[in-house]
Amino acid sequence: MKKTIDEHAARFSDIAADYDETQSSDEYKACVSLVVEHADPDPDDVVLDLGTGTGAIALALAAKAKRVVGRDISDGMMEQARKKAAERGLTNVEFGEGRFREPNYDGEVDIVVSNFAMHHLSDAEKREAIQVIADLGPRRFVLGDVMFFGEPNPEDPFYSPEVDDPATVGTLADAFTDAGFALTAVERVHDQVGVLVGERAGEGDEVPGAE
Repeated sequence: MKKTIDEHAARFSDIAADYDETQSSDEYKACVSLVVEHADPDPDDVVLDLGTGTGAIALALAAKAKRVVGRDISDGMMEQARKKAAERGLTNVEFGEGRFREPNYDGEVDIVVSNFAMHHLSDAEKREAIQVIADLGPRRFVLGDVMFFGEPNPEDPFYSPEVDDPATVGTLADAFTDAGFALTAVERVHDQVGVLVGERAGEGDEVPGAE
């Protein structure tokens, strides 16, 4: 992690009011759509959204799921998420402080999702976080994020090198399988953006060539 958790929290709180307007790229929008599509909760499902930010994923899934729990480190981002939930009259979604490796949630969870957040962790921290997610017992984990499908072009990074630390798709795929998830989908949105879907081992077939 290139900044401390507190530094990241403060940075995102500072930009929270304008965050949605800044996330206008086609790649970000495509990633959001794919995470929502692959999460595909049933009406009885509880969904945990880690790094929920202003709630783009959580609020989209609330209409289909029994309950959605959003966790983030930034009070400012969650304030925006709560405001949007109230405006839409959603009563089955709640937001609170939590981190990838300390989700601050001990209830049942069927699906875990995360979008454009895990890349702030180092590769070792990502691996630890994915194991923590697996230990929560979800049947599905959907990760949309900045990730490398090949060698990134240093002249054209999709990410901010000073604050971001993306992993290769292979590194993430290994972490998924080592944590007990069968990798069932790899969606390439951009050379540096993608979505990975893991199902509890035995519930899906591993995707060949994901590395």
